[in-house]
Order: sequence, then C-alpha cells, then structure tokens
Amino acid sequence: MVAAAGVPSLVLFVLEQQVSLASAAATYRRITARVGRMTPYAVLRATPEELRADGVSRQKDRYLRALAGAVQSGRLDLDGLADLDDAGVRQNLMALPGIGRWTADVYLLACLGRPDLWPVGDRALQVAVAEALGLAAVPTQTELEAIGDRWRPYRSTAARLLWHGYLDRRGRVETPLEVLGPAP
Repeated sequence: MVAAAGVPSLVLFVLEQQVSLASAAATYRRITARVGRMTPYAVLRATPEELRADGVSRQKDRYLRALAGAVQSGRLDLDGLADLDDAGVRQNLMALPGIGRWTADVYLLACLGRPDLWPVGDRALQVAVAEALGLAAVPTQTELEAIGDRWRPYRSTAARLLWHGYLDRRGRVETPLEVLGPAP
C-alpha cells in the first residue's frame, strides 16, 4: 500500500497495532461513519464512549487523542516529515504515546515511500520471511535485521512482496486504500 501521508494513515496504523488488518479497517470505517473525514478535530471531537462503541480501546483512544492534539497544536508537523531523514521522522513520531518503531517504520514505508525500510518488529514480516526462506523457526528481530541486509537498499520492496505473499497464503488482503477516504 502506498497511502497518503497524514492523520488518516497514522490513525489506521495505530488501530492496526496488535490486531488483524480486517478488524482495524472495520474500526476505522465505524469511526469515519460517525465523524466524517478523519481529521485531528474529528478525533478530538469524538467522545471516548463513542470511540469505544466504534471498537477503540481505552489505550488506543489515548494514543489517537495524543496524535490529534499534537497535529492540531502544531507540535507534530506531518507535512514537514517528508523533509526529514528516516531517523528524524522516527524521532518525531515516536515522541508521541502509542507510536513506536513499527508504526513509524510503516509510515515511512507506506506513506513517505522510503525505499529501504525493514520493519523487523512486524510479526507478519517475521513469519513471511521464515516461510519464504524455509526457515525452521521464525527469526527474531535481530536475525531478521541480518536477513534483510540481502535486500538493501530496496528492503521496502522486499517487505511489500513478503507481506503480500503472507496475506495471499492466508486468503487475506491488505487494507484497501479506499478505507482512508479521499486524499486531503
């Protein structure tokens, strides 16, 4: 997926943490059915009870509000992230609660189109690499980092191919871009 950079994609990535893509997409659809276009204001306007009814946990509600507040206040300049190197993007995103290395790396890969991202914390990528390479065990993050070196400087392409194979073998698909709605 190459998604538009911005709040909608980050909200979806936060919702995708530790759950299936289908579950996250369903939650995202329920939220947008309630609030309309996904904006910082829309997230902050929704009550915790409304978001809970849409399937958002208390913890993810806190993360989404922190993200929306940071963007709305200008503490996080999403447009300016494109001008930063990967480390700078990670630093800015990971300063927010609920946005860790996985979310930052997926944003770099899917939204900013960085060519050499290898999200070693992604369980699907770990399993996909084990399956594709016929490994006896799923690699650890450290092992996966070393395995990924063979695909430098195009690890993002390798990650996408491996993810698609993983999903295809399970009869699943990635979250369709239309879930995010029209580009801003």
